[in-house]
Amino acid sequence: MPNLLEGKTALILGVANKWSLAYTIAEAFRCEGARLALTYQGERQRETVEALGTELGAAQVLPCDVTQDQDLQVLTEKLGAGGHGLDAVVHSIAFANRDDLGRPFIETSRSGFLLAQDVSAYSLVAVARATAPLMRDGGSITTLTYLGATRVVTNYNVMGVAKAALESSVRYLANDLGPRKIRVNAISAGPIKTTSARAIKDFSSVLDFVAERAPFRRNTEPEEVAGAAVFLASDLGRGVTGNILFVDAGFQIMGL
Repeated sequence: MPNLLEGKTALILGVANKWSLAYTIAEAFRCEGARLALTYQGERQRETVEALGTELGAAQVLPCDVTQDQDLQVLTEKLGAGGHGLDAVVHSIAFANRDDLGRPFIETSRSGFLLAQDVSAYSLVAVARATAPLMRDGGSITTLTYLGATRVVTNYNVMGVAKAALESSVRYLANDLGPRKIRVNAISAGPIKTTSARAIKDFSSVLDFVAERAPFRRNTEPEEVAGAAVFLASDLGRGVTGNILFVDAGFQIMGL
């Protein structure tokens, strides 16, 4: 059986270290035959992401700050210069001020609210606009979300509201890009120990709570999220768009 992503080129945004979900997804894409392009934000990340790109056999490692339209324009140009086009994009980017995550939502600062929306939600719109022209034969755009978009999760606060905007953006983008055979979906992953998750106060308590109550009685494994991303990017997912795919050990079905 051929690899699911053989002959496809995939752009993955958000690889920060080996513990990031974007890295695990990149590994899975490589194993399924994809040609990889990675991005990094700023010189501080450059050395780390370039080293990870070498390990992953990435064809390109490019700078990109998703809050800067000029960076996205350059990204489009550099990706298109190779003549490979683009078949899949994985958007694994989110950020909020630690202070805004640690205080009650009603105390969120205006600047903190706008920052979380810009980086965590609007960036998907900007990335889709920048990369869709490279998907000449259709393709797949996948982002990562969390249950806190639709439920109140303690200490998730401003990020939950940003993820709600992200999920709504998925639906509107799916409608806009559907005529071009570009699918847009989100994976709602269960809580996973990543570097970014450490910014959430008492995150270990969230992990314990989910492991006790999810149908599988355990937490989500990064490889499960990566497998779902492969499915959505492959031809197996060609009929799926505008969806939120839960990969959370079943936790989202539980009530009291």
